[in-house]
Amino acid sequence: MGKEIKTMSIDELQAELKRLQENLCDLEDMHTFTFVKTSVHIGAEKAQNMQQEYDQECKEHNEKIAEVKALLQEKGIDYAPS
Repeated sequence: MGKEIKTMSIDELQAELKRLQENLCDLEDMHTFTFVKTSVHIGAEKAQNMQQEYDQECKEHNEKIAEVKALLQEKGIDYAPS
């Protein structure tokens, strides 16, 4: 999203939170499909690089989700930590 997260309204933050959570879910599904549900051969080095990229993307998504939840909490909207 192009708008600075700290200037978003509650509705925009809630939409951003939903978008981030859906993106994280999609990322997890894609990873599971690639590494668990297929029998495609991936070389060890490529698999390791893919795992590192996945870990980094998940970390970034989770940090953004936590940031949005914290901002919503500051605005009086309570979300349980995940």
